[in-house]
Amino acid sequence: QVQLVESGGGLVQAGGSLRLSCAASGSAFSFNTMGWYRQAPGKQRELVASITGGGSTNYANSVKGRFTISRDNAKNAVNLQMNSLKPEDTAVYLCYLVRVMTYWGKGALVTVSS
Repeated sequence: QVQLVESGGGLVQAGGSLRLSCAASGSAFSFNTMGWYRQAPGKQRELVASITGGGSTNYANSVKGRFTISRDNAKNAVNLQMNSLKPEDTAVYLCYLVRVMTYWGKGALVTVSS
């Protein structure tokens, strides 16, 4: 059974930084794509960033140059370093993993105040 647990959310002022982490348990996931979506109130779920097992990354245009996704295969974890945060980055950030099906974490709330 795959389980994903996010950590690192919180409240930060605009221009600040946060680092989200997602730990996966249940097996080794070094070959699987992992990443982050976010969901803001009243908006559709949006892909923020993803990283393949080979390390290729993909970012939403809105976060390019500000966010960096990385993975630690030894720890079965994926991280999202978020810099220069803006109020419009406020959302619940959900970690996901693709392995035959898509698994989701419960989410971490990020609130950016102006």
